[in-house]
Amino acid sequence: MFRKLMNDVKSAAVSTLTKYAVRMSVAVPFLVAAGFGTAAVTVMLVERFGSLKAYGTMAGGFAVIGLISVLAVAVKEHEDVAADTAAEQSDTADVATDAAAQAAVQLPLALLRAFATTPMGPSAAVSGAKALGRNWPMVLLLAFIGLLFWPLEHKDSKDPEHAESEAAKGAREGRGFAPNGLDHRPAA
Repeated sequence: MFRKLMNDVKSAAVSTLTKYAVRMSVAVPFLVAAGFGTAAVTVMLVERFGSLKAYGTMAGGFAVIGLISVLAVAVKEHEDVAADTAAEQSDTADVATDAAAQAAVQLPLALLRAFATTPMGPSAAVSGAKALGRNWPMVLLLAFIGLLFWPLEHKDSKDPEHAESEAAKGAREGRGFAPNGLDHRPAA
């Protein structure tokens, strides 16, 4: 049992290492070319400005490239963390809503199946249908109450608590238009 698991882990590790080794072998010629390009620029700067200024310029250039790289990586990591947090929050809410809706849909069918498999099955189902027919106002009221709790999705936003009307957006942005179309901005 564990031998198969270990073989799968080894196979995955070898596959991953092989993939990255191939990628690195493709990058080696570019790294060598970048090294020769850097040497050529350094020689040109030494001939034009002298060795002290040339090496200082090269060091400054690489420091700027390094700072830009650090900034790019920090921004990318921040975006990834924000995206992961947003996805986690929306996934949790979606899973809970989907689970409740699925349970609400499957519950009557499961009860009907269980009821039909009892020894009194069909005759009890007929008598239950008669009882529901006699009490149809109560059944209708329970159905409406169930619809009140049915999850709805807004067109503008997945989170109905944070959905904002157009009038509220306009007021927040300083446009000053009310829902009736009147302009409530102060006169200048």
